[in-house]
Amino acid sequence: MHTDWDRCVRAVQSKDARFDGWFFTAVLTTRIYCRPSCPVVPPKPENMTFYPSAAACQQAGFRACKRCRPDTSPGSPAWNQRADLVARAMRLIADGVVDREGVPGLAARLGYSTRQIERQLVAELGAGPLALARAQRAQTARVLIETTALPMAEIAFAAGFSSIRTFNDTVREVFALAPSELRSRLPKKTVVAPGVLSLRLPFRAPLNPDNLFGHLAATAVPGVEEWREGAYRRTLRLPYGHGIVALTPKADHIACRLTLSDMRDLPVAISRCRRMLDLDADPVAVDDQLRADPVLAPLVDKAPGRRVPRTVDEAEFAVRAVLGQQVSTAAARTHAARLVTAHGEQVEDAEGGLTRLFPAPEALAALDPESLAMPRTRRTTFTTLVRQLAEGTLHLGVESDWEESRARLGTLPGFGPWTVDVIAMRALGDPDAFLPTDLGIRRAAQELGLPSTPAALTARAAAWRPWRAYAVQYLWATDSHPINFLPV
Repeated sequence: MHTDWDRCVRAVQSKDARFDGWFFTAVLTTRIYCRPSCPVVPPKPENMTFYPSAAACQQAGFRACKRCRPDTSPGSPAWNQRADLVARAMRLIADGVVDREGVPGLAARLGYSTRQIERQLVAELGAGPLALARAQRAQTARVLIETTALPMAEIAFAAGFSSIRTFNDTVREVFALAPSELRSRLPKKTVVAPGVLSLRLPFRAPLNPDNLFGHLAATAVPGVEEWREGAYRRTLRLPYGHGIVALTPKADHIACRLTLSDMRDLPVAISRCRRMLDLDADPVAVDDQLRADPVLAPLVDKAPGRRVPRTVDEAEFAVRAVLGQQVSTAAARTHAARLVTAHGEQVEDAEGGLTRLFPAPEALAALDPESLAMPRTRRTTFTTLVRQLAEGTLHLGVESDWEESRARLGTLPGFGPWTVDVIAMRALGDPDAFLPTDLGIRRAAQELGLPSTPAALTARAAAWRPWRAYAVQYLWATDSHPINFLPV
């Protein structure tokens, strides 16, 4: 995108928010970089240059605009619609792997050399993994400065900086303000509760919250998830500790209230919440493609901007997909709640009714199969899955190669097309995953005059690629199932 100079100039001159996160505008005269929708008067075209990432702007010596705050743009949708090396690396960097394990750890997870990863990231994004992680640390530091009363020293280490000096230098370089100046810009009446962060998660409009929050609320596992006072709340298992998040849909953002046991988990928690709500999607591109089909067009026009509800924990979702095989949503919740009560770690929730983390694969692998109230064949499916997840022979993290993971899942006993595809859609994040065998999809297809047999429907859906997972959301919306409606 950033290499198409004319298109970028038009987007900046029209202040088109759809392109926020796709590229960044650097102004040669002021040495400031902005998002395309920056509210200030656009610079002259000859003074513009464009970069694919905030990190590339920072490496080139530009500082972030104080008006539009380009570092808070929605992420590029490319990283969630691609499964190549660069996209997988970007998902891992957002998940904090470079800060925790360094570039060698990133390379080990991806199965490439550090040199290969550096070369490909620089070629596409203009910055290597260290610079990209540094840009993320700067944004994390700003969030902590502006939303907590933590001392600057604690913020520095919570954001992932190795020293106070590096923290101070980076904040000054990126934002042209000292950390103390950033904090002094806050309203004097701002009240910050200890350990609680209140954030705004941006997204590209439009966003239809009905199916997104409706699905999460309807399938919520008691103790782990709940819908309370207009917010979806759940517990989070994080690298350094645990957290509780409350997510509330608003007109132009998602209000996010985070309680963390360790502030170092902030960037990971934000990344996983954004991923769960599919906030980095490009709804205009998706809807334009699906609207070209005369059958889907009325569904898209009625409620544009549907997202794919995903997950904060891929292993958890895979377990829940097995528990949901051939049973109702209520029965699947009951099975999951029993596991949570018996094996989930306890947490305290001062603001609601959350009590536990969903059990880790290691805990589930140690349970007695006879204690599972399910048919013997599904017990075998369940125990095989959790054992392989616990042993590390099956990986479903953000770094996963989608096709490789699909093939691996398909070899497990009891894993048919529906289970593989629903995990690909909601855990792996494949935007083209499709569920032609799903009863709700077949019922919707029949009602709309589409082919209802899996093979014929798959052939018909070829025109919806690469957005078939979004087509699934629109097809499900033709049913009166409660997952399609925002709770009240």
